[in-house]
Amino acid sequence: MSGNSDEKKPTQATLLIEMADRQVDVVAGDDGKTYAVRRGGPSVAFPLLRKDGLRAMLSRQYYAEHRSVPSQSALTDAISVLEGRAMDQTPRDIHLRLATHRTETSEQVVIDLGTPDGRCVIAGPEGWHVSQRSPLLFRRTRLTSPMPEPGEAGQTEAGLAALRGLLNVDEPAFRLIVGWLVAGMMPDIPHPILAAKGEQGTGKSTALEMLINLVDPSPAPLRSLPKDIKTWSTVASASWGVCLDNVSVIPAWLSDTLCKAVTGDALVDRALYSDDDVSVLSFRRLLALTSIDTGALASDLSERMLSVEFLPIKGDQRRTNSEVKQVFIRSAPNIRAALLDLLCRVLAELPTTQLAEMPRMADFARILGALDTVMGWDTLDTYLTASEVTTADLLDAKPFTSAVADFIDQQGTWTGSVSELLGHITVPEVRPRSWPVDTTRAAGQLKRDAPVLRSIGISVSEAGRSRDRHRRQLYTFIAHSLDHGQAPQPPHAPQAAESAVTRQDDLFFAHRVTSDPAEPGSTASADSAPASGQNPSSPAPLESAEGAEADFPALSESETRPTETGPCTTCGRSFRRFETTTHPSVCTLCAHHHRT
Repeated sequence: MSGNSDEKKPTQATLLIEMADRQVDVVAGDDGKTYAVRRGGPSVAFPLLRKDGLRAMLSRQYYAEHRSVPSQSALTDAISVLEGRAMDQTPRDIHLRLATHRTETSEQVVIDLGTPDGRCVIAGPEGWHVSQRSPLLFRRTRLTSPMPEPGEAGQTEAGLAALRGLLNVDEPAFRLIVGWLVAGMMPDIPHPILAAKGEQGTGKSTALEMLINLVDPSPAPLRSLPKDIKTWSTVASASWGVCLDNVSVIPAWLSDTLCKAVTGDALVDRALYSDDDVSVLSFRRLLALTSIDTGALASDLSERMLSVEFLPIKGDQRRTNSEVKQVFIRSAPNIRAALLDLLCRVLAELPTTQLAEMPRMADFARILGALDTVMGWDTLDTYLTASEVTTADLLDAKPFTSAVADFIDQQGTWTGSVSELLGHITVPEVRPRSWPVDTTRAAGQLKRDAPVLRSIGISVSEAGRSRDRHRRQLYTFIAHSLDHGQAPQPPHAPQAAESAVTRQDDLFFAHRVTSDPAEPGSTASADSAPASGQNPSSPAPLESAEGAEADFPALSESETRPTETGPCTTCGRSFRRFETTTHPSVCTLCAHHHRT
């Protein structure tokens, strides 16, 4: 008998491993999972298991070569060996839809188009272009749809005009939405939750479905309210953009979960088929929601909200859902190209954008400041005003805190313990559910609502402990008031109208905003915008959507005009605002200086 006949044939598991070595490289992801990447193929990582993973691919390929089906035990053994190889390697970042790519000269944003060939968009301060291969690894889920290739670069005005015609909001709200979309293409910062509000029939769901699909196309851009944290984490981790539709009430657990998803969330759970191992889902997401009225919101969630009011649609302007979708499909490439133009210009402007004071969502505020510089807008002013008004409006849903504010308004300054404070506050005949029942709960509620009190000019600070045997914690409440004298007037300037300044205006004055690039003394110029040799960003700022081609008229009832304009009676600079304030003849910067 020949000696060769004693040699054993390779097992099915061995053949499967050799087959995998010829076709893929296995890698370990930074999320603790193992992936496979096709050799010479696109930079797309797919899991070893799952129906569309390596296991299914090896099973299909084995049958094509050997005309027999591999056993389940052979597949399991082969995948176990490949997983062990992957875990021996240094973990690599595996991204979803978009990621930041740092080069020697600048930071770029890479957007996965979700196509089988692995094409992507690379955007940086110099411009953007479509690349046939991504420099980073991306993963895809069943919620990742292909993104149509952007249109021609440099047509910023036409692209924004097309988007403007699809949204029935006023001009300040539209500009905030544009800022939110531009920020939504920057993955490494917290993003405010876009809250589309308005009465029924104002097109909120249709509008947010289009907005999510501009940044992260998905077969299910709108999601229902999750029933628990585990369901939320599983769904939210599978796509970059998440929109909750028709939210009527936000429970406490979801409020905390949304706040964590803005800044970065993680769910730790027991791993399957294991007693002492865990699985981790960590993510930061771009969030949005639609609602007629969300009810009372927690303070921390309210500070992370970007509320936009949708206007009623006139009967002669209403279109069918299919017609709106067809217009969006035709316009999406040009809209996406316009957003990429703005992204490049904002990336170039950000290093020189500095704010005098940082709000809660500081990164988003800097992006709005850079956007204002390149476009000549005033979105930062609008955002800061809306944020502070929203925070102050929280008092309407907090009866105890509101009663404390009324008491401090009468006293001016008050120092004492929480139990003494409760003795001065009259309990309503019908006690609200949120009214604290003891000093411990009252102290906790005051601590949580301290930002709300500060937003109306009432400061709270600890003042040591009482000298009696109870040694109670003492607090000092101060209702701040300002003596607003009249600002000096320039020669031959009209006299500024005198008006009382409320505490909400005081808070608004406390924020300094970037000046309009069109104003005298501004150093920003549209001519300084970067341009790329392949796809330069648009050199001219958007002046007006009028005159641009549109498939149907804009849904908003009329073009919103500034409510306060003119030269500042203090410094003489031109300004324009879309909100009514108590300083109609003074620019925001001078009002801030006068306050401080």
